[in-house]
Amino acid sequence: MPQSLANVLLHVVFSTKNRAPYLKTPELREELNAYLVGTLKAIECPSLIVRTVEDHMHCLCQLSRTMSIAKVVEEMKVESSAWVKKQSPFLRQFHWQAGYGVFSVSPSNFEQVKRSIENQEEHHR
Repeated sequence: MPQSLANVLLHVVFSTKNRAPYLKTPELREELNAYLVGTLKAIECPSLIVRTVEDHMHCLCQLSRTMSIAKVVEEMKVESSAWVKKQSPFLRQFHWQAGYGVFSVSPSNFEQVKRSIENQEEHHR
């Protein structure tokens, strides 16, 4: 086969350090979601959905055939953390937790996982 093809879907989850509720406003969360979409696009791991709540984020994305999972999560955390810290003096202490969860998603479960991520705010009320 002359080409390399991959279709690996990942559900990525990570929290703010100590689960601190830094991401309180809907406006900040929406902007952060958009920033993460751009970060993933830049590393050729297109996002299918990104949602944040006050103290954590969920993302469904397609893994690039040239990136490791650890590198994808590192890029997401480093880039978004730097962005959040610039949004307000009150957010200068913002950090993501060191750990994360990543789960492979089969194409047959794609819609179910996407709906679950879409409903994160309601789920955590």
